[in-house]
Amino acid sequence: MERNKKIIRTSIIGVIANVLLAAFKALVGLLAGSIAIVMDAVNNLSDALSSVITIVGTKLSERPADREHPFGHGRIEYFSAIIIAVIVLSAGVGSLVESVQKIFEPTVPQYTTLTLVVIVVAILVKIVLGIFVKRTGEQLKSDALKASGADALFDALVTLATLVSAGIMLIWEVNLDGIFGTLISLVIIKAGVEMLASPVNELLGSRISPEFVSALKKEVKSHEPVMGVYDIVMNNYGPNTIIGSLHVSVPDTLTARDVHRLTRHISQCVYDKFGVILTVGIYAVSTGDTEIGRLQRAVMQYVTQHEGVMQAHAFYYYEDKQLVTIDVVPTDDVKDSNQFAHLMAADLHAQFPRYNFSIIVDHNYSE
Repeated sequence: MERNKKIIRTSIIGVIANVLLAAFKALVGLLAGSIAIVMDAVNNLSDALSSVITIVGTKLSERPADREHPFGHGRIEYFSAIIIAVIVLSAGVGSLVESVQKIFEPTVPQYTTLTLVVIVVAILVKIVLGIFVKRTGEQLKSDALKASGADALFDALVTLATLVSAGIMLIWEVNLDGIFGTLISLVIIKAGVEMLASPVNELLGSRISPEFVSALKKEVKSHEPVMGVYDIVMNNYGPNTIIGSLHVSVPDTLTARDVHRLTRHISQCVYDKFGVILTVGIYAVSTGDTEIGRLQRAVMQYVTQHEGVMQAHAFYYYEDKQLVTIDVVPTDDVKDSNQFAHLMAADLHAQFPRYNFSIIVDHNYSE
């Protein structure tokens, strides 16, 4: 898939950039006889790990669906992002411990022109790499790439703090390594937690965006003779696999053949436009000047104006039982759904005494 190819290509650039930076530092360190610079070069090789994890995760997520995983392996990509976020979080915690120790037990760092040149080069490479990878991740909606790009930017931030601290040390002979390190470590830890939240929410099943719901409703309502769209539920099985369902209300004059054609057409158009595998359910609306039609209009008008009601739909009248069923979506301030349904049914029966009412409380999954 084109998206996965771009993710892998971007991650390969990250690996190459870190390897080249490590090679540069190792060469300078060997020529200068500096063990510190050589060890920093080794650290850059470990920085390539986040890009390698992204590549492996993306390749594994491409595996096709099988009997054990009928919706594919797309969610593996979220695990890649979680691993990278944990790496960033661990680095932040480790840096915090080391920085706090420096506050209470300060050491005097030794800087040379050579080490300062290496620091500047590292900052520039990491900033360019981090911005490129993070922006690509945002464009491709890849949590793993965004986390990998953020990892590179935080490396640049830590190195920049080292450069600033070195400048202050050389000019004013004041050692602020521990204080700078502590502040930046806290920023990294906060960002690591935020990076961890996004893929975890995807795995838990986060609410779809209002913009997506609005666009989806607009598309479905454009199909005649759809009168309303309800009960939108979307399950994310990876960035490229969304399986969902919704109900549409249509005139009760449609035949089964009309409904078959309509639901098939809606499903195909939604898949072509949004990539969503969609199941469409039907609610019938009485449009004629009949007893059921008049009852439906009167009851629905009363229900939608009732306190605590966000939305009402799925009216159905069982003539043999004199029973009316309605799906109601309550407002957020309604805490006891059963009590709410019982009181509303009683209220409706008092208003329309010839009929019994059954209220089905729906939950707001998308709006």
